Amino acid sequence: MRFYPTDVDAFLKAGLRVRLNSRGGAQLRLEGIDALETHYQSQAPGGGMWHQHPRLAREAADALLTQLGFKTVEREEDGTVTSAKPESVPGHILTRFADKYGRPVAFAFRGSRGRAKDGSQVHLDAKGVADSANYEVLEAGHAFPTFYSLLYLDLRQALADAATAARKENLGIWEHDVTTAGFRLSSRKQLQEEVVLLPKLFRRLVDYLALDESGGVSLANFTRYLDTRNDRLFTTPEGQATELATLVEVKRQQLRLTVDPERIVFLEG
Repeated sequence: MRFYPTDVDAFLKAGLRVRLNSRGGAQLRLEGIDALETHYQSQAPGGGMWHQHPRLAREAADALLTQLGFKTVEREEDGTVTSAKPESVPGHILTRFADKYGRPVAFAFRGSRGRAKDGSQVHLDAKGVADSANYEVLEAGHAFPTFYSLLYLDLRQALADAATAARKENLGIWEHDVTTAGFRLSSRKQLQEEVVLLPKLFRRLVDYLALDESGGVSLANFTRYLDTRNDRLFTTPEGQATELATLVEVKRQQLRLTVDPERIVFLEG
């Protein structure tokens, strides 16, 4: 999703290093959430493009667009958006920084209600965050909570509570999620078509599998692979500093995350 500020220099004036396209649009990274992958390019050379459960991934994308005010969205067979009605909708974002890819890490809001002057300081509290699209997709069970250390504690807790409530109700992804229950990996097709898994763990698994040019799915060295990634984090409420590798359990071909996603806070890389 791209955001086009009214003032093309708005990010610059706010002191944010944001990468813009030729029309002044910025690719957003929505704070606190991670939806199922529709197009993930493996980081391994020649690893190809991967996706997660197609129906649930599409539902998440459609829900976000609907919440922001888009009425009709046309897609290619692979899920790529080709047109939308309207082509754009009014909205605003709250952001404090951009990630290493130049994406504003933001809360997105529909319309202009609550909008402040561009570049001004805004205090966003737990009540205010409930009006964001970020919160709404978690509340409806369309995305996983995925937190980083620069997110304020009260906002993180509000998002975590929304995700926990959705999980208790088995909404959306939670009816099918196997992140902590675990699953037996049998094929690459199964991983893309059937398994509903925390996207960050899915991406790490894809990058690992893509290193095997034979097309295999052995998990024999997956935890060793995770040790090579810079996935530093701490868990809540303990505040234990560790790495993702220590929270992933692999037994033969069985894989699971040993901590609920909302209890993990990754350090910004």
